[in-house]
Amino acid sequence: MPRSISDRLNAMLEGWLPEKRLFLRSDDQTRFIRLRPTTQALALGGTAIIFGWSVVATSILLTDTIAAGSSRDQAARSQAALEERLDALQSERDSRAAEAAAAQERFNVALNQVSDMQSQLLSSEERRRELETGMGVVQDTLREALKSRDKAEVDLAHLTGTDAPDMLTDKGRSEEFSVALDILSEELKTAAKERAEAEKAAAAARQAAATAKVERDQVIERQDQILTQLEDAVTMSTGPMDKVFRNVGMDPEKVLKTIRSGYSGTGGPLTPLSYSTSGNAAITEGETRANEIIVSLDKINSYRIAASKLPLSMPVKTAFRYTSPYGSRWGRMHKGVDMAGPSGSPIYSTADGVVYFAGWQSGFGQVVKIRHELGTETVYAHMSKIRAKVGQKVSRGDQVGDMGSTGRSTGSHLHYEVRVNGQAVNPMSFIKAAQN
Repeated sequence: MPRSISDRLNAMLEGWLPEKRLFLRSDDQTRFIRLRPTTQALALGGTAIIFGWSVVATSILLTDTIAAGSSRDQAARSQAALEERLDALQSERDSRAAEAAAAQERFNVALNQVSDMQSQLLSSEERRRELETGMGVVQDTLREALKSRDKAEVDLAHLTGTDAPDMLTDKGRSEEFSVALDILSEELKTAAKERAEAEKAAAAARQAAATAKVERDQVIERQDQILTQLEDAVTMSTGPMDKVFRNVGMDPEKVLKTIRSGYSGTGGPLTPLSYSTSGNAAITEGETRANEIIVSLDKINSYRIAASKLPLSMPVKTAFRYTSPYGSRWGRMHKGVDMAGPSGSPIYSTADGVVYFAGWQSGFGQVVKIRHELGTETVYAHMSKIRAKVGQKVSRGDQVGDMGSTGRSTGSHLHYEVRVNGQAVNPMSFIKAAQN
Protein backbone atom coordinates (compact mmCIF):
# COMPACT_ATOMS: atom_id res chain seq x y z
CA MET A 1 0.00 0.00 0.00
CA PRO A 2 1.54 3.44 -0.88
CA ARG A 3 2.57 5.54 2.02
CA SER A 4 0.21 8.40 1.15
CA ILE A 5 -2.88 6.11 1.08
CA SER A 6 -1.87 4.56 4.42
CA ASP A 7 -1.41 7.95 5.98
CA ARG A 8 -4.79 9.13 4.69
CA LEU A 9 -6.50 6.01 6.11
CA ASN A 10 -4.82 6.48 9.48
CA ALA A 11 -5.86 10.10 9.51
CA MET A 12 -9.49 9.18 8.69
CA LEU A 13 -9.63 6.52 11.43
CA GLU A 14 -7.74 8.55 14.02
CA GLY A 15 -10.95 9.99 15.44
CA TRP A 16 -12.46 6.56 16.18
CA LEU A 17 -9.38 4.46 16.69
CA PRO A 18 -6.52 6.58 18.07
CA GLU A 19 -3.05 5.14 17.82
CA LYS A 20 -2.08 2.91 20.76
CA ARG A 21 1.28 1.64 21.98
CA LEU A 22 1.95 -1.59 23.87
CA PHE A 23 5.11 -1.41 26.01
CA LEU A 24 7.08 -4.65 26.63
CA ARG A 25 9.54 -4.14 29.48
CA SER A 26 12.32 -6.56 30.52
CA ASP A 27 15.13 -6.22 33.05
CA ASP A 28 17.54 -4.40 30.76
CA GLN A 29 15.43 -2.89 28.00
CA THR A 30 11.99 -1.64 27.04
CA ARG A 31 10.23 -2.20 23.73
CA PHE A 32 6.89 -1.03 22.40
CA ILE A 33 4.50 -2.08 19.66
CA ARG A 34 2.62 0.65 17.85
CA LEU A 35 -0.98 -0.16 16.86
CA ARG A 36 -1.95 2.22 14.12
CA PRO A 37 -5.68 2.91 13.40
CA THR A 38 -5.64 0.78 10.22
CA THR A 39 -4.16 -2.16 12.15
CA GLN A 40 -6.84 -1.83 14.82
CA ALA A 41 -9.55 -1.61 12.15
CA LEU A 42 -8.31 -4.81 10.46
CA ALA A 43 -8.22 -6.63 13.82
CA LEU A 44 -11.73 -5.49 14.70
CA GLY A 45 -12.99 -6.43 11.22
CA GLY A 46 -11.47 -9.93 11.48
CA THR A 47 -12.97 -10.39 14.93
CA ALA A 48 -16.40 -9.33 13.63
CA ILE A 49 -16.16 -11.73 10.69
CA ILE A 50 -15.25 -14.66 12.97
CA PHE A 51 -18.05 -13.78 15.40
CA GLY A 52 -20.57 -13.47 12.56
CA TRP A 53 -19.50 -16.80 11.09
CA SER A 54 -19.91 -18.45 14.53
CA VAL A 55 -23.43 -17.03 14.88
CA VAL A 56 -24.43 -18.23 11.40
CA ALA A 57 -22.96 -21.73 11.93
CA THR A 58 -24.66 -22.05 15.30
CA SER A 59 -28.00 -20.97 13.76
CA ILE A 60 -27.64 -23.55 10.99
CA LEU A 61 -26.84 -26.29 13.52
CA LEU A 62 -29.80 -25.34 15.70
CA THR A 63 -32.12 -25.22 12.65
CA ASP A 64 -30.94 -28.67 11.51
CA THR A 65 -31.35 -30.09 15.02
CA ILE A 66 -34.87 -28.66 15.42
CA ALA A 67 -35.85 -29.87 11.94
CA ALA A 68 -34.49 -33.37 12.62
CA GLY A 69 -36.30 -33.48 15.96
CA SER A 70 -39.60 -32.36 14.44
CA SER A 71 -39.22 -34.95 11.64
CA ARG A 72 -38.66 -37.72 14.17
CA ASP A 73 -41.64 -36.53 16.24
CA GLN A 74 -43.84 -36.38 13.15
CA ALA A 75 -42.71 -39.89 12.12
CA ALA A 76 -43.44 -41.19 15.61
CA ARG A 77 -46.90 -39.60 15.58
CA SER A 78 -47.60 -41.02 12.11
CA GLN A 79 -46.50 -44.48 13.23
CA ALA A 80 -48.64 -44.24 16.36
CA ALA A 81 -51.65 -43.07 14.34
CA LEU A 82 -51.18 -45.93 11.86
CA GLU A 83 -50.93 -48.48 14.66
CA GLU A 84 -54.03 -47.03 16.34
CA ARG A 85 -55.95 -47.13 13.05
CA LEU A 86 -54.86 -50.75 12.44
CA ASP A 87 -55.97 -51.76 15.94
CA ALA A 88 -59.33 -50.00 15.45
CA LEU A 89 -59.87 -51.64 12.07
CA GLN A 90 -58.94 -55.04 13.43
CA SER A 91 -61.34 -54.63 16.38
CA GLU A 92 -64.12 -53.50 14.05
CA ARG A 93 -63.39 -56.43 11.73
CA ASP A 94 -63.67 -58.85 14.68
CA SER A 95 -66.98 -57.32 15.77
CA ARG A 96 -68.35 -57.43 12.22
CA ALA A 97 -67.25 -61.06 11.90
CA ALA A 98 -69.12 -61.86 15.12
CA GLU A 99 -72.20 -60.02 13.81
CA ALA A 100 -71.95 -61.94 10.53
CA ALA A 101 -71.76 -65.24 12.40
CA ALA A 102 -74.79 -64.24 14.52
CA ALA A 103 -76.72 -63.19 11.41
CA GLN A 104 -75.85 -66.49 9.75
CA GLU A 105 -77.08 -68.34 12.83
CA ARG A 106 -80.37 -66.42 12.78
CA PHE A 107 -80.69 -67.14 9.06
CA ASN A 108 -80.19 -70.85 9.68
CA VAL A 109 -82.80 -70.81 12.48
CA ALA A 110 -85.27 -69.04 10.19
CA LEU A 111 -84.64 -71.60 7.44
CA ASN A 112 -85.29 -74.41 9.92
CA GLN A 113 -88.53 -72.71 10.99
CA VAL A 114 -89.61 -72.39 7.36
CA SER A 115 -88.87 -76.07 6.84
CA ASP A 116 -90.91 -77.01 9.94
CA MET A 117 -93.83 -74.83 8.84
CA GLN A 118 -93.80 -76.37 5.37
CA SER A 119 -93.80 -79.84 6.92
CA GLN A 120 -96.79 -78.90 9.08
CA LEU A 121 -98.53 -77.41 6.05
CA LEU A 122 -98.01 -80.59 4.07
CA SER A 123 -99.31 -82.67 6.99
CA SER A 124 -102.43 -80.49 7.25
CA GLU A 125 -103.02 -80.79 3.51
CA GLU A 126 -102.67 -84.58 3.64
CA ARG A 127 -105.04 -84.75 6.60
CA ARG A 128 -107.61 -82.60 4.73
CA ARG A 129 -107.39 -84.86 1.72
CA GLU A 130 -107.76 -87.93 3.92
CA LEU A 131 -110.83 -86.40 5.57
CA GLU A 132 -112.37 -85.55 2.20
CA THR A 133 -111.70 -89.08 0.99
CA GLY A 134 -113.10 -90.49 4.22
CA MET A 135 -116.18 -88.31 3.91
CA GLY A 136 -116.83 -89.63 0.42
CA VAL A 137 -116.40 -93.22 1.62
CA VAL A 138 -118.71 -92.62 4.58
CA GLN A 139 -121.32 -91.05 2.34
CA ASP A 140 -121.18 -94.02 -0.05
CA THR A 141 -121.33 -96.41 2.88
CA LEU A 142 -124.30 -94.56 4.38
CA ARG A 143 -126.13 -94.66 1.06
CA GLU A 144 -125.49 -98.40 0.74
CA ALA A 145 -126.52 -98.96 4.37
CA LEU A 146 -129.72 -96.96 3.90
CA LYS A 147 -130.54 -98.88 0.74
CA SER A 148 -129.91 -102.17 2.53
CA ARG A 149 -132.03 -101.11 5.48
CA ASP A 150 -134.88 -99.94 3.23
CA LYS A 151 -134.79 -103.26 1.42
CA ALA A 152 -134.75 -105.12 4.75
CA GLU A 153 -137.74 -103.11 5.97
CA VAL A 154 -139.69 -103.89 2.78
CA ASP A 155 -138.87 -107.57 3.06
CA LEU A 156 -139.93 -107.55 6.72
CA ALA A 157 -143.20 -105.86 5.85
CA HIS A 158 -144.00 -108.48 3.19
CA LEU A 159 -143.25 -111.31 5.57
CA THR A 160 -145.27 -109.94 8.47
CA GLY A 161 -147.96 -108.36 6.38
CA THR A 162 -147.59 -105.07 8.27
CA ASP A 163 -146.36 -101.55 7.44
CA ALA A 164 -142.80 -100.36 8.23
CA PRO A 165 -142.27 -98.97 11.73
CA ASP A 166 -142.54 -95.20 12.22
CA MET A 167 -138.95 -95.03 13.52
CA LEU A 168 -137.68 -96.15 10.14
CA THR A 169 -139.44 -93.55 8.04
CA ASP A 170 -137.67 -91.39 5.48
CA LYS A 171 -137.56 -88.54 7.97
CA GLY A 172 -135.59 -90.60 10.50
CA ARG A 173 -133.12 -91.73 7.85
CA SER A 174 -132.56 -88.15 6.79
CA GLU A 175 -131.77 -87.07 10.35
CA GLU A 176 -129.18 -89.81 10.77
CA PHE A 177 -127.55 -88.87 7.50
CA SER A 178 -127.51 -85.19 8.53
CA VAL A 179 -125.73 -86.00 11.83
CA ALA A 180 -122.99 -87.91 9.98
CA LEU A 181 -122.51 -85.02 7.57
CA ASP A 182 -122.25 -82.53 10.47
CA ILE A 183 -119.49 -84.59 12.05
CA LEU A 184 -117.53 -84.70 8.81
CA SER A 185 -118.03 -80.95 8.26
CA GLU A 186 -116.59 -80.15 11.69
CA GLU A 187 -113.53 -82.27 10.92
CA LEU A 188 -113.05 -80.45 7.61
CA LYS A 189 -113.36 -77.03 9.30
CA THR A 190 -110.76 -78.01 11.90
CA ALA A 191 -108.38 -79.20 9.18
CA ALA A 192 -108.88 -76.00 7.16
CA LYS A 193 -108.19 -73.84 10.24
CA GLU A 194 -104.99 -75.74 11.02
CA ARG A 195 -103.92 -75.38 7.38
CA ALA A 196 -104.51 -71.60 7.45
CA GLU A 197 -102.50 -71.25 10.68
CA ALA A 198 -99.66 -73.31 9.17
CA GLU A 199 -99.64 -71.11 6.06
CA LYS A 200 -99.54 -67.97 8.22
CA ALA A 201 -96.66 -69.33 10.33
CA ALA A 202 -94.78 -70.38 7.16
CA ALA A 203 -95.19 -66.86 5.69
CA ALA A 204 -93.85 -65.29 8.91
CA ALA A 205 -90.90 -67.69 8.91
CA ARG A 206 -90.13 -66.87 5.28
CA GLN A 207 -90.25 -63.14 6.11
CA ALA A 208 -87.87 -63.67 9.06
CA ALA A 209 -85.53 -65.65 6.80
CA ALA A 210 -85.54 -62.87 4.20
CA THR A 211 -84.82 -60.23 6.87
CA ALA A 212 -81.97 -62.33 8.28
CA LYS A 213 -80.53 -62.77 4.77
CA VAL A 214 -80.59 -58.99 4.14
CA GLU A 215 -78.95 -58.36 7.50
CA ARG A 216 -76.29 -60.98 6.81
CA ASP A 217 -75.57 -59.49 3.36
CA GLN A 218 -75.15 -56.03 4.91
CA VAL A 219 -72.76 -57.37 7.55
CA ILE A 220 -70.75 -59.22 4.87
CA GLU A 221 -70.56 -56.06 2.74
CA ARG A 222 -69.31 -54.03 5.71
CA GLN A 223 -66.84 -56.81 6.52
CA ASP A 224 -65.50 -56.63 2.96
CA GLN A 225 -64.99 -52.86 3.34
CA ILE A 226 -63.10 -53.33 6.59
CA LEU A 227 -60.96 -56.11 5.14
CA THR A 228 -60.14 -53.92 2.13
CA GLN A 229 -59.08 -51.06 4.42
CA LEU A 230 -56.95 -53.44 6.46
CA GLU A 231 -55.33 -54.87 3.33
CA ASP A 232 -54.53 -51.35 2.05
CA ALA A 233 -53.09 -50.34 5.43
CA VAL A 234 -50.95 -53.48 5.63
CA THR A 235 -49.68 -52.95 2.07
CA MET A 236 -48.78 -49.34 2.89
CA SER A 237 -46.83 -50.54 5.96
CA THR A 238 -44.94 -53.54 4.57
CA GLY A 239 -43.63 -51.72 1.45
CA PRO A 240 -41.67 -49.01 3.31
CA MET A 241 -40.35 -51.56 5.81
CA ASP A 242 -39.00 -53.74 2.98
CA LYS A 243 -37.33 -50.64 1.53
CA VAL A 244 -35.79 -49.69 4.90
CA PHE A 245 -34.04 -53.03 5.32
CA ARG A 246 -32.86 -53.13 1.71
CA ASN A 247 -31.48 -49.59 2.02
CA VAL A 248 -29.34 -50.60 5.00
CA GLY A 249 -27.95 -53.59 3.07
CA MET A 250 -29.99 -56.35 4.71
CA ASP A 251 -32.16 -59.05 3.08
CA PRO A 252 -35.72 -58.59 4.46
CA GLU A 253 -36.57 -62.29 4.08
CA LYS A 254 -33.49 -63.36 6.05
CA VAL A 255 -34.26 -60.78 8.72
CA LEU A 256 -37.86 -62.07 9.04
CA LYS A 257 -36.66 -65.67 9.16
CA THR A 258 -34.22 -64.84 11.96
CA ILE A 259 -36.89 -62.97 13.95
CA ARG A 260 -39.47 -65.75 13.55
CA SER A 261 -36.99 -68.42 14.60
CA GLY A 262 -36.45 -66.52 17.85
CA TYR A 263 -40.19 -65.91 18.43
CA SER A 264 -41.73 -69.25 17.44
CA GLY A 265 -43.35 -70.53 20.64
CA THR A 266 -46.79 -72.19 20.27
CA GLY A 267 -49.19 -74.02 22.57
CA GLY A 268 -52.75 -74.40 23.81
CA PRO A 269 -55.48 -76.95 23.06
CA LEU A 270 -56.60 -77.65 19.50
CA THR A 271 -60.32 -77.27 18.70
CA PRO A 272 -61.82 -78.99 15.63
CA LEU A 273 -62.94 -76.64 12.87
CA SER A 274 -66.66 -76.50 12.02
CA TYR A 275 -67.96 -75.60 8.56
CA SER A 276 -71.43 -74.39 7.61
CA THR A 277 -73.31 -76.21 4.83
CA SER A 278 -75.91 -73.45 4.34
CA GLY A 279 -74.22 -71.53 1.52
CA ASN A 280 -71.80 -69.61 3.75
CA ALA A 281 -69.26 -68.97 1.00
CA ALA A 282 -69.06 -65.19 1.59
CA ILE A 283 -68.21 -65.54 5.28
CA THR A 284 -65.70 -68.29 4.50
CA GLU A 285 -64.02 -66.02 1.94
CA GLY A 286 -63.91 -63.22 4.54
CA GLU A 287 -62.25 -65.57 7.03
CA THR A 288 -59.65 -66.48 4.39
CA ARG A 289 -58.91 -62.79 3.73
CA ALA A 290 -58.77 -62.10 7.46
CA ASN A 291 -56.25 -64.93 7.91
CA GLU A 292 -54.12 -63.46 5.12
CA ILE A 293 -54.23 -60.06 6.85
CA ILE A 294 -53.20 -61.68 10.12
CA VAL A 295 -50.20 -63.20 8.32
CA SER A 296 -49.30 -59.75 6.94
CA LEU A 297 -49.72 -58.16 10.37
CA ASP A 298 -47.39 -60.81 11.74
CA LYS A 299 -44.88 -59.73 9.08
CA ILE A 300 -45.23 -56.09 10.18
CA ASN A 301 -44.82 -57.09 13.80
CA SER A 302 -41.69 -59.08 12.90
CA TYR A 303 -40.34 -56.01 11.09
CA ARG A 304 -41.03 -53.90 14.18
CA ILE A 305 -39.15 -56.38 16.37
CA ALA A 306 -36.26 -56.35 13.90
CA ALA A 307 -36.24 -52.55 13.78
CA SER A 308 -36.08 -52.40 17.57
CA LYS A 309 -32.86 -54.46 17.43
CA LEU A 310 -31.10 -52.40 14.74
CA PRO A 311 -29.00 -49.26 15.44
CA LEU A 312 -31.73 -46.87 14.34
CA SER A 313 -31.12 -43.88 16.56
CA MET A 314 -28.68 -40.99 16.81
CA PRO A 315 -25.44 -41.46 18.77
CA VAL A 316 -25.25 -37.69 19.40
CA LYS A 317 -28.28 -35.79 20.66
CA THR A 318 -26.68 -32.40 21.28
CA ALA A 319 -25.80 -29.84 18.60
CA PHE A 320 -23.22 -31.10 16.08
CA ARG A 321 -22.34 -30.94 12.40
CA TYR A 322 -21.22 -33.56 9.91
CA THR A 323 -17.58 -32.95 9.00
CA SER A 324 -16.66 -36.06 7.01
CA PRO A 325 -18.96 -38.51 5.20
CA TYR A 326 -18.67 -42.24 4.56
CA GLY A 327 -16.50 -43.12 1.57
CA SER A 328 -13.15 -42.36 0.02
CA ARG A 329 -11.10 -39.66 1.74
CA TRP A 330 -7.52 -38.63 0.92
CA GLY A 331 -7.06 -41.79 -1.13
CA ARG A 332 -8.22 -44.09 1.68
CA MET A 333 -11.58 -45.54 2.73
CA HIS A 334 -13.34 -43.67 5.50
CA LYS A 335 -15.66 -46.35 6.95
CA GLY A 336 -17.85 -44.09 9.09
CA VAL A 337 -19.19 -40.58 9.48
CA ASP A 338 -17.69 -37.83 11.62
CA MET A 339 -19.91 -35.69 13.86
CA ALA A 340 -18.15 -32.64 15.31
CA GLY A 341 -19.33 -31.10 18.55
CA PRO A 342 -18.11 -29.71 21.87
CA SER A 343 -15.69 -31.87 23.83
CA GLY A 344 -17.47 -33.86 26.52
CA SER A 345 -20.77 -34.13 24.61
CA PRO A 346 -22.53 -37.39 25.59
CA ILE A 347 -22.25 -40.35 23.19
CA TYR A 348 -25.15 -42.84 23.28
CA SER A 349 -25.59 -46.44 22.15
CA THR A 350 -27.86 -46.58 19.09
CA ALA A 351 -29.33 -50.03 19.91
CA ASP A 352 -29.43 -52.74 22.55
CA GLY A 353 -26.28 -54.84 22.60
CA VAL A 354 -23.17 -56.07 24.42
CA VAL A 355 -19.86 -54.17 24.62
CA TYR A 356 -17.09 -56.37 23.21
CA PHE A 357 -14.29 -53.75 23.16
CA ALA A 358 -13.64 -50.68 25.29
CA GLY A 359 -10.23 -49.09 25.38
CA TRP A 360 -7.42 -47.57 23.34
CA GLN A 361 -6.91 -48.52 19.70
CA SER A 362 -4.40 -47.06 17.30
CA GLY A 363 -5.98 -44.40 15.12
CA PHE A 364 -9.30 -44.61 16.96
CA GLY A 365 -7.99 -43.43 20.32
CA GLN A 366 -10.52 -44.13 23.09
CA VAL A 367 -13.08 -46.38 21.38
CA VAL A 368 -16.12 -48.48 22.32
CA LYS A 369 -17.44 -51.30 20.10
CA ILE A 370 -20.89 -52.83 20.65
CA ARG A 371 -22.29 -56.03 19.12
CA HIS A 372 -26.04 -55.95 18.42
CA GLU A 373 -28.46 -58.56 17.09
CA LEU A 374 -29.06 -59.50 13.44
CA GLY A 375 -25.32 -59.36 12.75
CA THR A 376 -24.88 -55.61 13.32
CA GLU A 377 -22.11 -53.78 15.22
CA THR A 378 -21.43 -50.12 16.02
CA VAL A 379 -18.13 -48.31 16.70
CA TYR A 380 -17.71 -45.04 18.66
CA ALA A 381 -14.17 -43.58 18.35
CA HIS A 382 -12.01 -40.59 19.45
CA MET A 383 -13.86 -40.26 22.78
CA SER A 384 -12.38 -38.27 25.63
CA LYS A 385 -13.80 -40.65 28.21
CA ILE A 386 -15.18 -44.22 28.09
CA ARG A 387 -18.28 -44.95 30.17
CA ALA A 388 -18.78 -48.65 29.40
CA LYS A 389 -16.80 -51.83 29.94
CA VAL A 390 -16.33 -55.09 28.08
CA GLY A 391 -19.19 -57.56 28.62
CA GLN A 392 -21.62 -54.85 29.71
CA LYS A 393 -25.16 -55.08 28.32
CA VAL A 394 -26.34 -51.67 27.13
CA SER A 395 -29.73 -50.47 25.96
CA ARG A 396 -30.57 -48.00 23.23
CA GLY A 397 -29.95 -44.52 24.61
CA ASP A 398 -27.41 -45.56 27.30
CA GLN A 399 -24.37 -43.27 27.47
CA VAL A 400 -21.17 -45.13 26.52
CA GLY A 401 -18.71 -42.23 26.49
CA ASP A 402 -17.92 -38.53 25.98
CA MET A 403 -16.93 -36.83 22.72
CA GLY A 404 -13.28 -35.96 22.39
CA SER A 405 -10.23 -35.82 20.11
CA THR A 406 -8.10 -38.83 21.05
CA GLY A 407 -6.19 -40.88 18.49
CA ARG A 408 -5.67 -39.56 14.96
CA SER A 409 -7.95 -36.54 15.16
CA THR A 410 -7.86 -32.85 14.28
CA GLY A 411 -10.54 -31.75 16.73
CA SER A 412 -13.36 -32.82 19.01
CA HIS A 413 -15.70 -35.16 17.10
CA LEU A 414 -17.22 -38.66 17.04
CA HIS A 415 -16.23 -41.21 14.41
CA TYR A 416 -19.32 -43.46 14.12
CA GLU A 417 -19.34 -46.78 12.22
CA VAL A 418 -22.03 -49.39 11.53
CA ARG A 419 -21.05 -52.89 10.42
CA VAL A 420 -23.32 -55.64 9.06
CA ASN A 421 -21.90 -59.17 9.24
CA GLY A 422 -18.44 -57.69 9.76
CA GLN A 423 -18.57 -55.33 6.76
CA ALA A 424 -18.72 -51.56 7.21
CA VAL A 425 -21.79 -49.91 5.66
CA ASN A 426 -22.82 -46.29 5.35
CA PRO A 427 -24.18 -45.21 8.76
CA MET A 428 -26.30 -42.55 7.05
CA SER A 429 -28.58 -45.27 5.65
CA PHE A 430 -29.41 -46.29 9.25
CA ILE A 431 -29.74 -42.67 10.36
CA LYS A 432 -32.11 -41.85 7.47
CA ALA A 433 -34.07 -45.05 8.12
CA ALA A 434 -34.49 -43.97 11.75
CA GLN A 435 -35.78 -40.57 10.64
CA ASN A 436 -38.25 -42.18 8.19
